[in-house]
Amino acid sequence: MRERSGIITMGGNPVTLVGNEVKVGDAAPDFEVVDTNLNPVKFSSFRGKVRVILSVPSLDTPVCDLEAQRFDSEIESLPFDVEVLTISMDLPFAQKRWCGARGVKKVKTFSDHRDASFGRAYGVLIKEVRLLARAIFIVDGESRVRYVQLVEEVTHEPDYESVLNALKELQ
Repeated sequence: MRERSGIITMGGNPVTLVGNEVKVGDAAPDFEVVDTNLNPVKFSSFRGKVRVILSVPSLDTPVCDLEAQRFDSEIESLPFDVEVLTISMDLPFAQKRWCGARGVKKVKTFSDHRDASFGRAYGVLIKEVRLLARAIFIVDGESRVRYVQLVEEVTHEPDYESVLNALKELQ
């Protein structure tokens, strides 16, 4: 599996990303994650819809919590239906607890803890800590990657406006 170093940092320290880099225009790689009820879910099952993938290290951290909640509220204002998939290495039990505690409705959470299928397919698996890098991917209904944002420092928030503008261009 391909490894890329020097692209992002975690707490200021360079880390290694495992997997192939996904770029705008690429066919979106399929992957399998687990939902909060422990059921396997393939990304291809969402085909035909615009999808936003939020790759986060852990929902139990302040930045990830804020990011997922912000997208949960921002997506409501879009004039078309968008699926928001938040993927982390958190166990499904923790994700279910987080969703209930935060009252999240639009954002769906999925766990990549089992075999890092998403992390490897999208090149965001952090080798040193087996967590996912903070990244955002927008995939159109034909499963083409239309937007990629890899946040350079894992502890920083993404550029929300850039993501929302890219979504509005897809309508």
